[in-house]
Amino acid sequence: MGQAGAIRDISGWIGFSGDRPPMVFTVFFWGSAVICAVVFAGGLAMLGDGGVLPLHQALLVLGAAALPVAAVLWHVLPWRAGAPLPRRAATAAFLVLTLLLMPGGGLVCLLIVSLAVGNALVVFGLRGALAYAGLAGLYSFALGALNPARSVLAAAVDGALLLLLCLVILVVVVAMVDSHDRAEETRRLLAELEQAHAELERYAARSRELAVAEERARLARDMHDSVGHYLTVINVGLQNAQRYRVIRPDAAWDEVCQAQALTLEALTDTRRWVRALKPLRMDGRAGVAGLRALAESFGSADTGVVFTVTGAWPEVDEARELVCYRVVQEGLTNALRHARARRIEVALDCAPQRVRVTVRDDGEGAPPGALDGGFGLRGLRERLAAVDGVLDVVPAPGFTLRATVPV
Repeated sequence: MGQAGAIRDISGWIGFSGDRPPMVFTVFFWGSAVICAVVFAGGLAMLGDGGVLPLHQALLVLGAAALPVAAVLWHVLPWRAGAPLPRRAATAAFLVLTLLLMPGGGLVCLLIVSLAVGNALVVFGLRGALAYAGLAGLYSFALGALNPARSVLAAAVDGALLLLLCLVILVVVVAMVDSHDRAEETRRLLAELEQAHAELERYAARSRELAVAEERARLARDMHDSVGHYLTVINVGLQNAQRYRVIRPDAAWDEVCQAQALTLEALTDTRRWVRALKPLRMDGRAGVAGLRALAESFGSADTGVVFTVTGAWPEVDEARELVCYRVVQEGLTNALRHARARRIEVALDCAPQRVRVTVRDDGEGAPPGALDGGFGLRGLRERLAAVDGVLDVVPAPGFTLRATVPV
């Protein structure tokens, strides 16, 4: 937390904010301007002495007059490429004024010159900044050469040092601009990432809603076909028993007994659906144990379920394990409800790269049209497609459901 906060504080000092310079540039400029004002005041106080050359007197007066104008221009300098022409003209005027500060401002004026180089780089590009740096170096050399108290070699050294300082500042400003651009790009990418994350959350919520809606539709259809059928037949039987209770008592009792038997069958079918819909890990069972428990829950006195395993159960994530669970559930449900099977075989063929689930029964099979229109098989294909799996269906003899789920 402390390190991240320190980084944000530093970025606020060295980063460009819109069309304004970094805060450190502003602090350096005003600090240098105050020192230059003191130096110029001292120089102007010495104008009455005879030791100051007329040329240097004139340059000192120009520098003192240029300082307040440069201070005003600092507030309107553009700090971005593509600024309008009046603001670029302000940058050009600021460059000229900083050169006028050099004769009387002393060493501290070099910092203002370096800030002008940085501004030229941002506004006019690298060529404009290099041109100004070269001009500042030549101007410094010319001032030294016109001073009788300094040699030509010393003047050349002054010009070279100023040029070197300008080049160093150029490198620093380039690094700052690059860091600013990278920070802006990072913020933009983070904003896009947050937006994409929000969209994914919405899509995930919608997918969950669609999955729940599909499951509800399937349950509604299956309950209608199963429990609804039983209730309809029971209702008809009880109505017959009510009509026969006086004139045909034996037939009425037969209808009641038949209704009672259908009630038990409906209760058994309902319990089977409850067991089949129970979550995979509700009883702490998973993998082979969970699939075996599911298969055994469908067994009855009329229908035998044989469960076999080949190989070792691999490391399968929960989503793919749930697909295997649904394949066994669908195969067993279809075999009991539609195929009138007496024997159902559930086989797991496990390998390190995949799990193959096969549900085979000895029932009546299925007509070809049922393979295309069945909601359960269509849902299974969609589940397997989501995990790059494959579903194979053999309608006859019997009915075989085979799913290959990659690990």
